[in-house]
Amino acid sequence: MTALKQYERIEATGLWRPSPNVQRREVVVSIGEATLTISDFNDRALTHWSLAALERQNPGLYPAIFNPDGDPDETLELEETETTMIAAIDRLQKAIDRSRPHPGRLRWLSVAGVVAAVAALLLLWVPAALQNHVVSVVPEIKRYDIGNAILHRIERVSGVSCTSEDAQAALDQLAARTGVREVVILPAGVQTSLGLPGGIILLNRSLVEDHEDPSIAAGYIIAERARAAALDPLGEVLDRTGPTTAFRLLTTGELTPEIVDAYTEQVLSEPRPTLPDQALLEVFAQAALPSTPYAYAVDITGEDTLGLIEADPIAGRPLPQVLPDRDWVRLQNICGE
Repeated sequence: MTALKQYERIEATGLWRPSPNVQRREVVVSIGEATLTISDFNDRALTHWSLAALERQNPGLYPAIFNPDGDPDETLELEETETTMIAAIDRLQKAIDRSRPHPGRLRWLSVAGVVAAVAALLLLWVPAALQNHVVSVVPEIKRYDIGNAILHRIERVSGVSCTSEDAQAALDQLAARTGVREVVILPAGVQTSLGLPGGIILLNRSLVEDHEDPSIAAGYIIAERARAAALDPLGEVLDRTGPTTAFRLLTTGELTPEIVDAYTEQVLSEPRPTLPDQALLEVFAQAALPSTPYAYAVDITGEDTLGLIEADPIAGRPLPQVLPDRDWVRLQNICGE
């Protein structure tokens, strides 16, 4: 995109507040590929906002106040002196809008002329076929937006996710080591772990605070990866909220707050589904991580998880360190700072 190339090196300073009960902090704002990155002054990313879903609360007034679509409580303030960045955001949003479908219409299919016919056909087809089709065409950036929307709803119950400048690098390392996009530690809400659309994995704080071995937290992330392989997290959302949700996502590209609430209430009240040992072991082997620590964390006796212990793919092999001890200690304190 020509507009993006013109502005991709622009940076500005602003005031960011993740929620109303948190003090504003000074941050560095930069523009990336369809995203606005908010970082601290040590160049550590604090959050990423989709430019396509960015809203300005006070058009024409200053300081300019922005928020992600659907979450007015998280804000970014840019002073009038940051005119270059404000103008860049405005121009890029217009450029993105010109290159994407009009809001409320879906052009994810390759042949725009048959969208209406395909949608009508799916409405007459079985709900499972409609759901599978929707899961196959939703782009990754939309999945991530949906995952973040669910996370924000969960935070209303659990409290705001734990953050710490000292521990963020360790959290990023854990995500990279386990092959997921993002790991979020919550003070409550989820019983153990939960995989959301867009590669977001939620962990209860106890998985890092109550264990000395980072392989246990890593194991729960691997288990969520295996569940995602068996049932796409977006498919799970559609399963729990019905075929009308799939149709709405297909035709508008959005989920209502009521749909997100319905899914959140269900998924937080139920234990995570069990998987066959072989399905779990395959993902542990792919990640070169031991399954035994996770197995004993799930069942301290090991009786119900004996298959994961006896067939541990890393048994007898040198075990690469999941996280250095210093980083693991920092991560264990992420909710206490």
